[in-house]
Amino acid sequence: MNNPDSTSSLDFIRSIITEDLKANKNDGRVHTRFPPEPNGYLHIGHAKSICLNFGIAAEFGGLCNVRFDDTNPTKEEKEFVESIKEDVRWLGFDWGDRLYYASDYFHQLYDYAVQLIKIGKAYVDDLTADEIREYRGTLTQPGKDSPYRTRSVEENLDLFERMRAGEFENGSRVLRAKVDMASPNLNMRDPVMYRVLHASHHRTGNKWCIYPMYDFTHGQSDSIEGITHSICTLEFEDHRPLYDWFLDELKIFHPQQIEFARLNLTYTIMSKRRLMELVEQGCVTGWNDSRMPTISGLRRRGYTPESIRNFCERIGVAKRESIVDMALLEYSIREDLNKRASRVMAVLRPLRVVIDNYPGNRVEYLDAENNPEDPGMGSRKLPFSRVLYIEQEDFREDPPKKFFRLAPGREVRLKHAYYIKCERVVKDEKTGEVVELHCTYDPETRGGWSKDGRNVKGTLHWVSADQSLKAEVRLYDHLFVKPNPGDEKDVSDFKTLLNSNSLEALTSCRVEPSLAGAEPGSRYQFLRQGYFCVDSIDSSADKLVFNRTVTLRDTWAKIEKAQKKTGIPKAAKEPAPLSEKHDDHKPVGQEITIEDFSKLDLRVAIVREAGLIEGADKLIRLMVDLGEGRLRQVFAGIRSAYPEPEKLVGKKVIIVANLKPRQMKFGLSEGMALAGVGKNRLGIATIEGELLPGDRVK
Repeated sequence: MNNPDSTSSLDFIRSIITEDLKANKNDGRVHTRFPPEPNGYLHIGHAKSICLNFGIAAEFGGLCNVRFDDTNPTKEEKEFVESIKEDVRWLGFDWGDRLYYASDYFHQLYDYAVQLIKIGKAYVDDLTADEIREYRGTLTQPGKDSPYRTRSVEENLDLFERMRAGEFENGSRVLRAKVDMASPNLNMRDPVMYRVLHASHHRTGNKWCIYPMYDFTHGQSDSIEGITHSICTLEFEDHRPLYDWFLDELKIFHPQQIEFARLNLTYTIMSKRRLMELVEQGCVTGWNDSRMPTISGLRRRGYTPESIRNFCERIGVAKRESIVDMALLEYSIREDLNKRASRVMAVLRPLRVVIDNYPGNRVEYLDAENNPEDPGMGSRKLPFSRVLYIEQEDFREDPPKKFFRLAPGREVRLKHAYYIKCERVVKDEKTGEVVELHCTYDPETRGGWSKDGRNVKGTLHWVSADQSLKAEVRLYDHLFVKPNPGDEKDVSDFKTLLNSNSLEALTSCRVEPSLAGAEPGSRYQFLRQGYFCVDSIDSSADKLVFNRTVTLRDTWAKIEKAQKKTGIPKAAKEPAPLSEKHDDHKPVGQEITIEDFSKLDLRVAIVREAGLIEGADKLIRLMVDLGEGRLRQVFAGIRSAYPEPEKLVGKKVIIVANLKPRQMKFGLSEGMALAGVGKNRLGIATIEGELLPGDRVK
């Protein structure tokens, strides 16, 4: 349980709850809920809400319910209910005996509606849906009363009962709350509480032909269950006055609604409606397609519940909408799998290698550790033979600078095995494609090390041709080509932003024999490739199928990509010196436009922690508060100016908040602190005034 006396490091929701406990509000109870609609599969945004609600309940010694908001039978299916339950359990949370449905309360909700009619706070309206929208008004103009708003209590009770009895057609009548048609909040302009809908419900069948709207169901269900803190995403902030109005008019237990910013993630979408569109139109193979941001898709791709929980903890809870870089989610799974995944060797695009001086009928077994991060995971035996496979990209006939892999006349190390040297290249006579390499090996280098200590820079992974297994490997990339596809206002159809290269299926891969019988869902690191998972649906003993969870960082690939992008050598990329005279102005650096500068998201941050880093001569570690409900870790090269960095604690500094997270050997850096630099002078940029963490710097 949280310490109520320590609120400085708490996010704003936990701070509210801590203060409530101090005041003994709700008799010291903390009771939350996760209320999904069973009209689709849960996505990573829902995972944030699940972790938040169950996490708060656990931290404060409380309870958390799961309640399905099943008030729209035309869009709800039992499949969605079961998938949601599976996802919550898989994330590691248990609702105990507190699994509820809004449909459990249909009778009580109906009685509440009758109660509001009796006190003159609800009426049956005959306006059509279009007419209701017209009468509602706009943000600048008040609405006008429905001509049916003045019906008597007796007439409204009679009509509402007949609505329930099935006397009226779909859409012919609704029950509306009588609030205020002139309210500046459109949600308060006599919102609809019930509509006629002749549809079979997945739990109640055809028992009901009127169904409550979410705004009427939400608060009353919270009240029935004794929820103390009803935690919602920010889009419900404008609905809170209505939430409170219903509870106050009914004079029932009143939970507190608290809103937080929903999760937005780069290169994907969080709209369930749009995800449904991708599924129904065949843009993906299903809700559990490994490219989808759904929990089931992430699970199939190889994400662990621990990595998702850690990710949700890292991003924190904030009041302001923002978008989180996909790199942070990828960092979370890399960090987790680095500790738990066995290392194996797999060749995705095989190139045949014949070791001419190795005996043709010989097979020897070499020792290989399963995980250098955890010696307790033991070791395995790798078969080594005369004919091997290496990656096609690990050979260049004419190697460029900084390419340290195999080339004619060059020696490389085979991981866990021997040094080999390329002696001859065999090409396809028609295409000129390299199809086979002939090499020699040094038998004195078993294990990958030489007695004479000669320098071999390149280390390659490999598999034995005869002993390896065939496999299909699916390489996944971002689902969309734009970082924020949900916010592209100039695009009429978001599906035009789909990444046509988001999936590449390689069907001629070879993997080491230890993977025979690999269980669906098992996770591995393919050396030098990335982290992979045995597909839970398509893989079998006869046909192994692996999904790439996340890549490893590849130094050469980055160099080559940069060279291809520019098409010029590094030396030519230096900006030409600016003229000494330019409209009587002497710029001190390369000029940029205001549009270039506006791409930087500069924010005020308060330094909460600061310390030295062992093994780093120039860096200090800052933990800064940007008002996100969490602390960001930032490494700053200002050690020479601050030999006692703890003196920076409490200072307001300026952070580049939208810098892509960078993995350093000391940890993940999630921003950059601005500093002034001169000859023998250095100082971090600070800011004065009443500015708060997260305020913009312009």
